[in-house]
Amino acid sequence: MSKANLFPKLMRAFFYEWLVEQRNASVHTVRSYRDTWRLFLRFVAERAGKKVAMITLTDLIASEVAAFLSHAEHERGGTIGTRNCRLAAIRSFFNFVATKDPASIAQCVEILTIPIKRAPVSEPCYLDPPEVAAILAQPDRSSLEGMRDHALFSFLYNSGARIQEALDVCPAAVRFDSPSCARLTDKGRKERICPLWPETVMWLKKLLDRQPRAPDQWLFVNRYGEPLSASGVRFKLAAYVKTAAETVPSLQTKHVTPHSFRHATAVHLVSAGVDITVIRGWLGHVSLDTTNHYAKANLEKSERH
Repeated sequence: MSKANLFPKLMRAFFYEWLVEQRNASVHTVRSYRDTWRLFLRFVAERAGKKVAMITLTDLIASEVAAFLSHAEHERGGTIGTRNCRLAAIRSFFNFVATKDPASIAQCVEILTIPIKRAPVSEPCYLDPPEVAAILAQPDRSSLEGMRDHALFSFLYNSGARIQEALDVCPAAVRFDSPSCARLTDKGRKERICPLWPETVMWLKKLLDRQPRAPDQWLFVNRYGEPLSASGVRFKLAAYVKTAAETVPSLQTKHVTPHSFRHATAVHLVSAGVDITVIRGWLGHVSLDTTNHYAKANLEKSERH
């Protein structure tokens, strides 16, 4: 079998046989790996002056991987974390190739030894309650889009959900009757139950009244009924924060993302005296050490005030 024919067969086997069937990878992992390989193959094809369909395994050498990672970080404006996720997807494939094509082991080893890049640990963005309120006040709740955005950001603040956990929620995962709660599934497909405040439930009900969804359909969708993307939510949030900063100047110095609501939830729960082990379960932390960071942040904030 020629190398030209080997690569497409290996790629198909990697995604359909190994990643999905043997590793039982989550849909998020599959999507992430697929996006990485789509970008990587386009990058290599452009540099080689050939079509993507003509790429062979011998085109995918370590220097090309390194160039792609540099391109992803610097020219595409990605973060170091995104760069490392791209590398993880590429490494995973070449780990697989090493078991299927012994002749390519030397090439695989060169790629597998490309190091993860260390990123400086930045201080999380902690939002004060007035800042959260100012952001939540921005969406125009008279429109369907504004009501959806308000309901989504309220849900993020209430639940402390990661953005993709929230976007995956369907009506069947929400208990609207008292005691209200939502069932969230994290990236490791572990489930947890989060209590919902009456106001959050009210906005979710209003959203479903305006835009009915079947029990197994996504709750937060665009005008075409398709699920929102995390990048789209970040873009919308940035616009709301910019407007909110006109009335709450402290927002001007903060880099607010959907994950900032998760940080805010944790710190505000600590401030309210909720037991740290309860907060751990609420947020789905694997380690209690992670949750303890919020207790420390709350203490430092109290000392500053």
